[in-house]
Amino acid sequence: ALGANRSCIRELFEYGRQRAAVVGAENVFDYSLGNPSIPSPPEVNETIRQILEDTDSLTLHGYTTAVGDLATRKAIADDLNARYGTDILPGELFIGCGAAPELCAVLKAVTTPGSKVLALAPYFPEYKPFAESAGAVFEVVPPDVPSFQIPFDALETLLTKDVNAIIVNSPNNPAGTVYTVDTLKKLSALLTEKSAEFGHPIYIIADEPYRELCYDGITAPFIPTIYQNTVVCYSYSKSLSLPGERIGYIYVPRQAENGEDLYLAVAGAARAAGHVCAPSLWQKVIARCTHLRPDLCAYDKNRRALYDGLVAAGYEVAKPDGAFYLFVKAPGGDANAFSEFAKTKDVLLVPGDGFGCPGWFRLCYCVSYDQIIRSLPVFAQMIQEYK
Repeated sequence: ALGANRSCIRELFEYGRQRAAVVGAENVFDYSLGNPSIPSPPEVNETIRQILEDTDSLTLHGYTTAVGDLATRKAIADDLNARYGTDILPGELFIGCGAAPELCAVLKAVTTPGSKVLALAPYFPEYKPFAESAGAVFEVVPPDVPSFQIPFDALETLLTKDVNAIIVNSPNNPAGTVYTVDTLKKLSALLTEKSAEFGHPIYIIADEPYRELCYDGITAPFIPTIYQNTVVCYSYSKSLSLPGERIGYIYVPRQAENGEDLYLAVAGAARAAGHVCAPSLWQKVIARCTHLRPDLCAYDKNRRALYDGLVAAGYEVAKPDGAFYLFVKAPGGDANAFSEFAKTKDVLLVPGDGFGCPGWFRLCYCVSYDQIIRSLPVFAQMIQEYK
């Protein structure tokens, strides 16, 4: 069923490619897919060349240990400790094949059949099949519109004894929201209270591929420093513009409740799914490049231009503090209908229904600045025509 029911995002992306063949790529304003549009830092390609030249073939392409090469895990731990004042050990890190299998492994590790996993709307649509494939029941905390912070009254209502985990995605896809320290401290206090009441930990699963993509001097808090029962799933897809290489890590704090057993459960779940021994070459690259940060100037320029242009045209837009998405209220209230209308103008936008937020749509601004500038008159025309 999942294979037959393709992602709306992917469907739009494929439609855009078809339309580009008809009208020309420059005439399709494709805001569907969150594919980084800034190049990797130049040090990444240079590091690849150095590794290829300096490492013998058998070592380069051989298996690492199942949980990841020790040198890579040490480099990541050192970088995190320098940034956040933590004392992370290499043994608390598991090198993963990208954020998706990492999330699947963690969900399998922290749930039992029939237990519940909560997600804060708006949320990445794949969380639902990930949780359900682990045998869990997936429930959604309704969105706090238009701030898209955490609606604590609604969350507390859903926090029952069956809840084993809540997925927290900050900076958020699709809204670009960065949860504040105060918000996360309040969440920590609530989960600590409920964990004591229910007699078992409620884990935060922190999905953090956009951690470094923040603007206006804002920094995304490192959630394990606020709530110890946090497991981090991280990917270098966005920070180093490496989405196709499928490399990242899971951090399971030893201070978390049942921390050592939880790490073994994560490793066991990854083993059962066949997601061990992440690509050797990319582990070696990350060991030398984990300290690099993205140059966000192009994304920030796009963010400001698209946000300002849409607001001037009359759209209601949630101003993003991070990631590379704008979340926009659909004229008329039906995002699916507006998305279909936009397709007639060769503008591709993703309805928010799949993100748990009907009536809004997502725009990925990891595109060329030229596309944004040329599309703004079309957006202005669309809102007038749609009215």
